Amino acid sequence: MVSIKDQIVLITGASSGIGAACAKIFAEAGAKLILVARRQERLEELAQMLKGTAVHLLPLDVRDRVSVESAFSSLPADWSNVDILINNAGLSRGLNKLHEGRIQDWEEMLDTNIKGLLYCTRFLVPGMVNRGRGHVVNLGSIAGHQTYPGGNVYCASKAAVKAISEGLKQDLLGTPVRVTSVDPGLVETEFSNVRFHGDTDRAKKVYQGLTPLTPEDIADVIFFCVTRPAHVNISEILLVPTDQATATLVNRI
Repeated sequence: MVSIKDQIVLITGASSGIGAACAKIFAEAGAKLILVARRQERLEELAQMLKGTAVHLLPLDVRDRVSVESAFSSLPADWSNVDILINNAGLSRGLNKLHEGRIQDWEEMLDTNIKGLLYCTRFLVPGMVNRGRGHVVNLGSIAGHQTYPGGNVYCASKAAVKAISEGLKQDLLGTPVRVTSVDPGLVETEFSNVRFHGDTDRAKKVYQGLTPLTPEDIADVIFFCVTRPAHVNISEILLVPTDQATATLVNRI
C-alpha cells in the first residue's frame, strides 16, 4: 500500500453517505481533505468529527459551473495542488416511466451526475497533468451497466459516467494520472430517500430483507484503488451485496 499522508484529497458530495465515509478513511490515513457539498452545516459537523485532520470546506453546488470554477481557482496556495479527486456527488430522482417522468428530476440528475462531474474534472485535472501526478475516482453505479424499469434517465447518467471515465483514461494515456470508476449496487445511504423525495417508508423498503452495502464498504474500495503502486490502475470495480446478482435480481428473506 502506498502512503497518501499529506496528499490533498477533494471529495464532492462529502456531507453524507459515501462522501462522508471517504472523508473518514482518508483522514485516518493522514490525508488533507477538501470537502465539497451544498450543506455547509453538515460539512461543519463532519469537520468537527475529523479533529486533528487538515480540512478545507467548500460549500457549493457542483451543478453551478461558475461557482465551481471560482472556488477551485481561489483555493489557498497550500490547498491548490489536488492529488486525488473523488467525484462522488450524485443523486437519483423518481422511479417513473420515461413518458411520465418529471423534467425537473431529469435536469437535476443530469446536471449533478454528469455536468457537475465534468466541471470538477475539467478544472482540476490540468493541474494533475502539469504536476505529473494525480488520481480521479468517479462514482458510477451498477445502473451504468444495466438499465432497470423506471431508472431510464438515472441509468443514462451513470452510463455517461462510465463512458466519461473510459474516455478520460484514454485521453490521459502517457501521463501518470490515473482514472478509476467505482460502480456499486445497493448501498444504504440517503440515496433512496432522495429518489423518493423524502418518502422514508418507501425508501426503507428498497433495503428490506437483504444486507446492502454500506458507505464504509465503498470508501474502503476507493481507498484501496488510490493506494496501489503508481504503475497499477484499477480501471473499474463493480461491487454488489452478496444478496444482489443484477440491477433487479436480489435475494430477500
